[in-house]
Amino acid sequence: MSHQSDLIATDIDAYLKQHEQKQLLRFITCGSVDDGKSTLIGRLLYDSKLVYEDELAKVQNDSVRQGSVAGGFDPALFMDGLKEEREQGITIDVAYRYFSTAKRKFIIADTPGHEQYTRNMVTGASTADLAIILIDARHGVLTQTRRHSFIVSLLGIRHVVVAINKMDLVDFSEERFDEICADYRAFAARLDLPDLNFIPISALNGDNVVDRSASSPWYNGSTLMNFLETVNIGSDRNLQDFRMPVQYVNRPNLDFRGFCGTIASGIVRAGDEIMVLPSRQKSKVKQIVTYDGDQEESFAPQSVTLTFEDEIDASRGDMIVRSGNVPRSDSNVEAMLVWMGEEPMVPGKTYLVKHTTRTLPGNVQTLQYQVDVNTLHRTPSPTLELNEIGRVAIELSAPIQFDPYRRNRSTGAFILIDRISNATVAAGMVLDRGATGKSRSVWDDDIEAAETDADAEVSAVSIEERAARFGQKPVTVLLTGLTGSGKTSIAKAVERKLFDAGRAVAVIDGEQIRRGLSLDLGFTAEDRSENLRRGGHLAHALNDAGLICMASMVAPAEDVRQKVGKLIGESRYLVVHVATPLAVCRERDTKGQYAKADAGELLNFPGVTAEYEAPTAPDLVVDPSDSSLGNCVDAVIELLKSRGFMK
Repeated sequence: MSHQSDLIATDIDAYLKQHEQKQLLRFITCGSVDDGKSTLIGRLLYDSKLVYEDELAKVQNDSVRQGSVAGGFDPALFMDGLKEEREQGITIDVAYRYFSTAKRKFIIADTPGHEQYTRNMVTGASTADLAIILIDARHGVLTQTRRHSFIVSLLGIRHVVVAINKMDLVDFSEERFDEICADYRAFAARLDLPDLNFIPISALNGDNVVDRSASSPWYNGSTLMNFLETVNIGSDRNLQDFRMPVQYVNRPNLDFRGFCGTIASGIVRAGDEIMVLPSRQKSKVKQIVTYDGDQEESFAPQSVTLTFEDEIDASRGDMIVRSGNVPRSDSNVEAMLVWMGEEPMVPGKTYLVKHTTRTLPGNVQTLQYQVDVNTLHRTPSPTLELNEIGRVAIELSAPIQFDPYRRNRSTGAFILIDRISNATVAAGMVLDRGATGKSRSVWDDDIEAAETDADAEVSAVSIEERAARFGQKPVTVLLTGLTGSGKTSIAKAVERKLFDAGRAVAVIDGEQIRRGLSLDLGFTAEDRSENLRRGGHLAHALNDAGLICMASMVAPAEDVRQKVGKLIGESRYLVVHVATPLAVCRERDTKGQYAKADAGELLNFPGVTAEYEAPTAPDLVVDPSDSSLGNCVDAVIELLKSRGFMK
């Protein structure tokens, strides 16, 4: 059956107009060697009637001479165009094909399956919206299947189709299909693959590729072509954060000065207030100029020229953003790096870093670990070889404006270029955490001077008025202890009991802060310090509002806990040590964090791979393993009463 529009034969102008409005889907095929990637694409094109007659005749002739199916029709030859590929029956380079149906336009990247061509697979996947991972039904999930799945997850491809191929060779066994699905799901649970789908196919014969197969009556899902035409990719694009790297300043005459570029993400409208980074100059969008005329609104990935109401300076490499929504700016970034150079990576060596439209010198400060993509284990390594992947801290000669790769693939990606050969040697994805080579904790050097007096007036309502209204004095109780010690359970139970007694109380949980205020932080000592600082400011604000604040945080460092006390005000700061023994904490660990720390997968984990410093002079010590939850709660409330914070 043909998937082309009927308009192509009756009204060519209407067809071209319709074709112009179609949504574009970019996808890749990947998997282990001989899983049938090229065959699948060839069959997809052939069954969709999307192959020219002369090309079809050539492939039919080549199938007899060079095909891998004993002289029968070999769809793989539509994709494997290199002489070496046809002779060996493998894919070496990334092959791109363009086609369209009545519903969508497609760009396919057929990527190699061999391990030594991993960098080619990364190249093809870098712009993909969807990945088709093929698995041979006879062999199941193989090492290279895991390798490509990890790279798909690393590159932020949200939609994944696991096409279990060669089902005809296992008699379309439903049991075999279910077994492979279960094996893959168990492996993929450790990856970030939010939209995972499974389809049984035979690429050589066309079963469930374009048309539904009668050989698999037990399968009620979509065919591959139908899935490609209907999968929702509209929500994948970031339309919230407006980012436009300046590529060119257009000055055709004295009366026009526009800034050209491709919108990386977000939406821009005439009249919007914008900011140019790094200068931070502000103006408003006067005009959005395109090839088709002026527009009132443009969005990613359109190429436009913006003019401003004010004469502000911008040049190639600068970034235009909304004044109220700016990316991070730093000369130190932490990233996952895929090494693509023949020569190994040299920490400390200067490379050129190309980020959006800007290129500047930089070097890899540290290689924190290398990822074994076959097992997902992290191992120490002095360098990265060809096709290896690791987590690095990079220092640049000047700050760049970036977003985490997970949030914005355009402003969160970069490449490294060798300055001598001018060859691209690595592709990088910026993580949503700060570089460990530079402290992220921003405590004031003179915290005594920065501290807001606990008795100061911070609003039109005085602290005395709030105390009279609530019948209590504001205080922050920091419950500190190891992961799994029961801190949060005690905090919430105290909150419940105080609230039932008519008190104004709130809980701050460390994990909750990390999902919001501290989303950009990791778990280094510096990041933990910064996380506690932010929690301290939040607790300070709750105290200023007259509330009792129960703060549940690991807070492993004694000096940082003391800084928090000075920040909040020592007169309204209490420390409760939840001293649950480490062995008990391990037993209570429902998330498997201690096991991951033992295996080296969680670095800087207090009690295992990092030190936890018990408070030197806590106001109270409780041990939930030696006392009931109720007794611990009563002890905390008695502490508040004895210190005069409530009657």
